[in-house]
Amino acid sequence: MSIACNEARRAGDNIAQLTDVASLDQPESDERLTIFTDKTGMVKAARLLLSSVTKVLVLADRIVIKQIITSRNKVLATMEQLEKVSSFQEFVQIFSQFGNEMVEFAHLTGDRQNDLKDEKKKARMAAARAVLEKCTMMLLTASKTCLRHPDCESARINKEGVFRRMRLALEQVIEIVTDARPSAEGEIPPVSIYTGVQEFKMKVESLRDSLHVLSKEDLTTMLEVILEHTEDFTDSAYTSHEHRGRILELSRQARLELEHLVSVWMHTQTLKAKEAPEDMELAIIKTCQCMNELKRELHGAAALLAAELLKCHADHLVLKALKVAGVEGNLEAVAGYSCKLSEQKEQLVETCRLLRHISGTEPLEITCIHAEETFQVIGPQIISAAQTLALHPSSKIAKENLDVFCEAWESQLNDMSILLREINDVFEGKRGEKRTYLSLPRPGKHSANLKTVKAVKLDTEEQTKIAKSGLELRLLTSDMDSEAEKWEDQENEAVRNAQTMSSMAYSIYLFTRGEGLLKTTQDLFHQAEVLAEEGLRLSSTLQIFSNQLEDDDKAALLLETEKLPPICQQLQTMARSPVQGKNTTFMKVDTAVQKTKGIMMVLLQILPIYCKLLKKYKKVKSCLGSPQNWNENHLQQMAVDEDSLSGKKVNSVNSFGVKSLEQHMANLTFLESK
Repeated sequence: MSIACNEARRAGDNIAQLTDVASLDQPESDERLTIFTDKTGMVKAARLLLSSVTKVLVLADRIVIKQIITSRNKVLATMEQLEKVSSFQEFVQIFSQFGNEMVEFAHLTGDRQNDLKDEKKKARMAAARAVLEKCTMMLLTASKTCLRHPDCESARINKEGVFRRMRLALEQVIEIVTDARPSAEGEIPPVSIYTGVQEFKMKVESLRDSLHVLSKEDLTTMLEVILEHTEDFTDSAYTSHEHRGRILELSRQARLELEHLVSVWMHTQTLKAKEAPEDMELAIIKTCQCMNELKRELHGAAALLAAELLKCHADHLVLKALKVAGVEGNLEAVAGYSCKLSEQKEQLVETCRLLRHISGTEPLEITCIHAEETFQVIGPQIISAAQTLALHPSSKIAKENLDVFCEAWESQLNDMSILLREINDVFEGKRGEKRTYLSLPRPGKHSANLKTVKAVKLDTEEQTKIAKSGLELRLLTSDMDSEAEKWEDQENEAVRNAQTMSSMAYSIYLFTRGEGLLKTTQDLFHQAEVLAEEGLRLSSTLQIFSNQLEDDDKAALLLETEKLPPICQQLQTMARSPVQGKNTTFMKVDTAVQKTKGIMMVLLQILPIYCKLLKKYKKVKSCLGSPQNWNENHLQQMAVDEDSLSGKKVNSVNSFGVKSLEQHMANLTFLESK
């Protein structure tokens, strides 16, 4: 790289000397070389510059690829450690390292995705990154469930499924960045009907220009391949009788139209005509019209089926019933609802397969494949998670694990509805906006203030940046949960404050994905302001507690605690400041996410120290034979009274698990008061 850069610099210097304007004013007797006197030198310098810059770009590309491969290898190595871990304490340490490595991998692959020019590769990369992002949280709860219930077979199966899927996604990323051929397990299915019809029509219409451009066997084979794929529709139990009959009729008509076209075509060739006569032109038009009608019928059948399925499963009744049966420990009911979920899964998988045929573009086709694979994998994982909960109905982490997988299912249904809308837009010719891949966050309406709520759409680069920050924030909230789980006294005021702040940070993470209750930027800024207030309250509590400590201990606690008020005040000021325009609104959103990350990082430094000093303080008091810590209890009572007066509700966190979506929503009380 250094050699290539030096070559480029030398070539640039040569060109600069040859094109120096000042040298043109010198007399010719000076015999200075210029662009006019040394054209050969100019050509050589230009070629050297082009060659060296090309080398720099190629080497830079190789370095990026090597960085991604190295990052992937680190993730795989840590995953192997996570699989073998046997204690919760060891798991927390390794998962923290794993989280940092996943964030690094997300940054590298996100930048690479933006640099890709091939839309097909970009869509595959987006799908793989979506799998990795969702599986990171599944891996957390599935592993913790396995640690809590090491002898449970269904928990082991559940965990192994997550690890297997992550490894496949990591391998797919490497295949894309190295331009390697897909493995047998990840091969792209045959050409879709939509693509097949488009290619067939192009071949038919090419007969206008040349009667000898292809053979009749080629056209017949192409049509038969298309009609063979239509059997996916006609053989499906979910295709209506009307659509099935119409598809079969149009398939028969397409064969007849092609036979007529071939007949006219062969006759025209015998006449040695230079261009297609009227009867052949008519045959070409009728053949293409028939194929368009077939394509429209197939689109109608698949789109109608998908819309009906999404509407039918919008209430998630089976998932809710599975959760209830699991909590009740009713294995028989779990088995019954598992069968219903399996039926749902088969319907959705087949619908995704049909949607792929009429998707219209390669990126949408790959997204259909991703949706199909997701339903295929998550369905059995939900069932294994429900079985684990039914076997251990009192296990909070088993319930948490089931919630995580159910959320993934619901999220994929939401993605599928967006996918259906995009397919319909392509079919209707609506291609005005840049495509947004489903692995990137899908923000809702954005506004600068409540009075004038105006939708602001982030472009792909902005979405990627917010998505990266969101993933980092999600991992920080997980670390916070793990830290809080170590506390014996879950009602401790500092712990409750930290849990509430973690819950708010999680809601901000959901916003970066276009999910949760925060729908507008104003919602986000209000949540950030409440988070800052909670942080200042926690800081005050810790400072009062520090007054009861010895000088060295007090200094150690205050050293970390004093970092909290400034960043909370910065977030508070930023949240209250008005903004106008898309760019400034995005910058404010990004700042809010970054400041929230900063607060969570400070909390992760404070809590372990506070925990250690509180234990020491209680031990000293106990040794002295003193009663319960009056000051601490008094502080807690004051805080409880303050919360009750303000109408604030503080939820505790399920032990040994990440907070469920319901708990995060419950903490967003400000939205309910709007």
